[in-house]
Amino acid sequence: MKKLAIAGSVLAVGFAGAVFAHSGATGVVKERMDGMAAMGKAVKAITPVMRGQVSYDADMVRAFAEEVRKHSGEAMTALFPEGSGGMPSEAKSAIWSDWEEFEELAEQLHTLSEGLAMAADNGLMAGTSTGNSGSMMGTGSMMNSGTMMNSGTMMGGGMMGEMGNLGLEELSELPADGVFTMISQTCSVCHTKYRAESN
Repeated sequence: MKKLAIAGSVLAVGFAGAVFAHSGATGVVKERMDGMAAMGKAVKAITPVMRGQVSYDADMVRAFAEEVRKHSGEAMTALFPEGSGGMPSEAKSAIWSDWEEFEELAEQLHTLSEGLAMAADNGLMAGTSTGNSGSMMGTGSMMNSGTMMNSGTMMGGGMMGEMGNLGLEELSELPADGVFTMISQTCSVCHTKYRAESN
């Protein structure tokens, strides 16, 4: 729960920074900043649901997942053509020098968004949901097996490798806030590596 709160806060702050950087942006740079701002707005709206602070709403979770889906994967990478860095863009040159990794993160975000849409009816992790928490919570499956959320590998140094091994079927069996945390972590990694700090 604490990790979810921190991840959601970091993600919202990261996206919010893009809103203030729009001054002077045009073309593809403005388009990608607008996309990041849209995701930031969606994160802000869904975070209370994912924290169990308001009633769980699977339709709202699916709407959030769709917002992320339409701004990730190829839709995201298409907005970073070579030579589109520099002010007012906050994109680091590492995007183009590490293109394969950047592309992988964008695709990972796309897969996670699809997985979240599929997991929306599962509710939140046991003990955090104000609605239906789903049938898999007490089954000793992924959440209780020590291989995912409880092991530290997902949220720590092995997170990228572990997430890369999860397909839609596995993601669809997780609680929604677990998948949301993975989305937050993916965005955080991408922002840290590829987004310059706002001045």
